[in-house]
Amino acid sequence: MIDLTTNFAGLRLSNPVIAGSSGLTRNLSKIKELTDAGIGAVVLKSLFEEQIEMQGANLLDLSNYPEAADYISNYVKSDEINNYLNFIREVKREVSIPVIASINCYKSDSWVSFAKSVEEAGADALEVNMMRVETDLFRNPTEVVDEYVRVTEALVKRVSIPVIVKLSRFHVNMPALVDKLRAVGAKAVTLVNRAYQTDVDIDNIKLSSGNIFTDSDDLSDTLRFTGLVTGLVGRIDVSASTGVHEYKDVVKCLLVGATTVQMCSAIYQKGAIAVKEAIEGLEKWMKQKGYYNISEFRGKLNAKNLPSVTQFERMQFMKYFSNHDK
Repeated sequence: MIDLTTNFAGLRLSNPVIAGSSGLTRNLSKIKELTDAGIGAVVLKSLFEEQIEMQGANLLDLSNYPEAADYISNYVKSDEINNYLNFIREVKREVSIPVIASINCYKSDSWVSFAKSVEEAGADALEVNMMRVETDLFRNPTEVVDEYVRVTEALVKRVSIPVIVKLSRFHVNMPALVDKLRAVGAKAVTLVNRAYQTDVDIDNIKLSSGNIFTDSDDLSDTLRFTGLVTGLVGRIDVSASTGVHEYKDVVKCLLVGATTVQMCSAIYQKGAIAVKEAIEGLEKWMKQKGYYNISEFRGKLNAKNLPSVTQFERMQFMKYFSNHDK
């Protein structure tokens, strides 16, 4: 009997496949479809701090009463937050899988109190997305790392549910950052966040949006950073995200050390069947290889278990070109 059960950030999952935060996971009927397809857990659509503040600013532009600014801003924020908390409660009533709330924040004190409300609404864990592109020419890079750590530590102290930090690939030393997050109490990290894809419209000479969906070719950095973090840091779970489209991608992520994998674009493109096929494919692969549970092969190819950590760094690139020079 193949056992796919997985312990992730203190949560018990029936299998390691998670629905990543997206527009699909703000829809209860879609979440039910994913649950029926066998999804192990779901990360709800993020509540964006910037979005709330922008909505408040738009209302203020229409107001002729400056003294009402604080009231209007707080009302909009409160309304958005209450809707989100009510959605958590609704999802928890309707499905039995772990429900992970998600917030996208960039200020160290903005969401500490809100995190407690998320816990009280019934969320099983909280994924915090702090991705942003730093453009201040005079800011010390170490301050950026310190801010990530401060936000995480404040949230961990505020709630008893697991805190998961979602990170982009844009960090100088990913293992060192993750180790700092682990030290202040983060139970897991999600690697890696997909940034908005910037493109250029050469006909109209303006910036435009690139492809919003990933494919399996986008899995490389996910594998690299997952393999490095699980091998060099350890003692913290990793949810592999970006580029996971089929069972082969799931297997690859688990082999380099991921505890769970997050699917998003594949669900947009194929629907809940993508989840079912990924889980069935994983189980079939395990049977073929003689594995009965995931712990038997998880991390076999991470940085700790390879002859040299450089296999996740320069050696791959050099080997590629040396083979093609012949």
